[in-house]
Amino acid sequence: MSLLRPQRSALPGFGLSLGITVAYLSLIVLLPLSAVFVKAAGFSPVEFWQAVTSPRVLASYRLTFGASFLAALANVPAGVILAWVLIRYDFPGRRIVDALVDLPFALPTAVAGIALTAIYAKNGWLGQWLEPAGFKVAYTWIGVWVALTFVGLPFVVRTVQPVLEELEPELEEAAATLGATRGQTFWRVMFPALRPAIITGFALAFARAVGEYGSVVFISGNMPLKTEITPLLIITKLEQYDYRGATALAVVLLVGSFTLLLLIQLFQRRTRGARA
Repeated sequence: MSLLRPQRSALPGFGLSLGITVAYLSLIVLLPLSAVFVKAAGFSPVEFWQAVTSPRVLASYRLTFGASFLAALANVPAGVILAWVLIRYDFPGRRIVDALVDLPFALPTAVAGIALTAIYAKNGWLGQWLEPAGFKVAYTWIGVWVALTFVGLPFVVRTVQPVLEELEPELEEAAATLGATRGQTFWRVMFPALRPAIITGFALAFARAVGEYGSVVFISGNMPLKTEITPLLIITKLEQYDYRGATALAVVLLVGSFTLLLLIQLFQRRTRGARA
């Protein structure tokens, strides 16, 4: 009776792969993040609480997290529709549109901020028509929302696209044959399969928006207690050599973003377990 030999893989073994992974993550991710927590640990609990709950800081939280949430929320229907069009339809310029989706990834954020300001400022292409009508975008919280929506859209599109590619059009045809309307087909056939990807795209867009700086700093106006975002406040404290105060705010943003991403991971694992 011959013994079956384990098949050798072209990839390194588990021990070597795990060692490389841990070393890489430690140098690139864990070490810098741990330095933030170590620096913030110089505060006493009372000092830390005062540093992260001053009126100016709380106002920046409301704008940062509120505008990020609204931007990610707006990107969900827009991203799903855009992904649907790119997957389900073939039209002239489709590849150009598909490439433009990734533009916020490649474009320097400062360039995006300057471009958005040029468009929505009082003398901009759109601002010259919007402001006389009583709709001011630049140098308001709306401008912050526009910038965060711009940087977050690709996350929703790129997470939904692979799922749509795997869904066969025959499912829609079968639902239509059984008398389902287009709305019923989407909500009962398509949406359950798309929901995990939509939630993931929302979470990634939200987390990206929370830490955005370059595209917001130009269009927001940076007015304390009004249009000042938390990342800008961190930069301000660094320029004032208040390193502990800057790291304290960074810890709040880091914990908030990480908590959201962790909850999304747990939700996805629970969803996969329920399906299995």
